[in-house]
Amino acid sequence: MIALFGAAGSGKSLQGEILAEKYGWKWLSAGQLLRDQDNPEINKVQQTGELVNDALVTKLMHDAIMKFETSGEKVFLDGFPRNGEQAKLMAENGDIKKIEGVIVLEVPRDELWKRMEGRQRADDTRESAEKRWEIFDQNIYSILPLFEANNVKVTTLDGLGSIEEITSRIEAVLNEWGMIDAATIGSEEKDGPEKSYGE
Repeated sequence: MIALFGAAGSGKSLQGEILAEKYGWKWLSAGQLLRDQDNPEINKVQQTGELVNDALVTKLMHDAIMKFETSGEKVFLDGFPRNGEQAKLMAENGDIKKIEGVIVLEVPRDELWKRMEGRQRADDTRESAEKRWEIFDQNIYSILPLFEANNVKVTTLDGLGSIEEITSRIEAVLNEWGMIDAATIGSEEKDGPEKSYGE
């Protein structure tokens, strides 16, 4: 299991989906999992840019991780855990030790908002985006030491550039970690839809 991190608009979800499709892994996003619950209270919290209850999110993600583990499927974990409490709960239920590596995408805020404007999601307002960016900045550096304490590999990558360039950067790291075959790096998907940050 590989965890991808980045502020809202960094492209981590898009990259997770591209890589999961290319290598036959599963993409698991806490945000998407919560949206799929179609719960008005959860939707209201997400639209403000705040985080949903840590225990609830961690339980939902644990159940999903266990499902994929049981079926022997590899996973790209999208932006989870999001704070120290979620990381602590993951450590307690044993999930943090299942993460083999962490990749953090760094993107300037002006570029983050430019990308978010293009994807037209209901919870994407500048106010909620600023709130999410603040939460990410506050939490990411309290989360990473917990991974390192559990011997999880951590690396930070430049998130600026074309989608293909960033995918190749992530693939290079995954190859270095022995997670993918170097021969597949840079190969194009066949007959797939054109990808953009607005999706």
